[in-house]
Amino acid sequence: MQIINALRSTIFYIGYAFGVILVGCMSICLGAFVDFEKRYYLISRFNVFAIWWAKVICGLKYEIEGIENIPEQACVVVSNHQSAWETYLLGIMFRPQATVLKQELIKIPFFGWALKKVMPIALDRSKPALALKQLLKQGKERLAAGLWVVIYPEGTRIRKGGYGRYNKGATYLACAAGVPLLPIAHNAGTCWPLDSMLKVPGKIKVVIGKPIPTEGRSRDEVHSEMEQWIRTNVRAIPGGEAWPESQT
Repeated sequence: MQIINALRSTIFYIGYAFGVILVGCMSICLGAFVDFEKRYYLISRFNVFAIWWAKVICGLKYEIEGIENIPEQACVVVSNHQSAWETYLLGIMFRPQATVLKQELIKIPFFGWALKKVMPIALDRSKPALALKQLLKQGKERLAAGLWVVIYPEGTRIRKGGYGRYNKGATYLACAAGVPLLPIAHNAGTCWPLDSMLKVPGKIKVVIGKPIPTEGRSRDEVHSEMEQWIRTNVRAIPGGEAWPESQT
């Protein structure tokens, strides 16, 4: 089984690399000639491809619970972060969107070139104070323009079963903009492990919670509710966060 998974994963990454190069080139050639929504739709076709390719080649199926909880108006979306898989799925589910990410990602050839075309909020994590100011300024601008803002409060991918500190940037932005937080929990790390190139066949479960209101509430209260909801629901999913006491 390990050999088969290795072969399937190799085939997956060959197609994946081709897709990255193709979309990167398309974003350069066509990005300047279409408006933002068309550009986002075009570039997000890679997300569709990555999710489909992982399913067909590596057997990564998925189910989504709580679709009815997604509000009509764009808001701040928050999720635990175990792999790259959830970034592709959320990029399709909430569009157009501005993803909050580390600025190093937009410097990656082809992949970063495409990312830069869809107005991410690229932060310099070595300067926390400036990063927060940038997040609040650009985040409110993106929300006012009708874009969803997607944030992974842990700041980086956390190994399945691990426990990361939840940053408060998402809560600060939602409270400042007067929009709710939409919490999401998943167990993508069971099939797309952080510490391995191998993909493991199985079903990823994604749970979307009810929007958490921010108006008239303190940031600490909102942040505590958001963190507790995500942690509780990740632990409830098979293969989720098994040891909440351990810090990574």
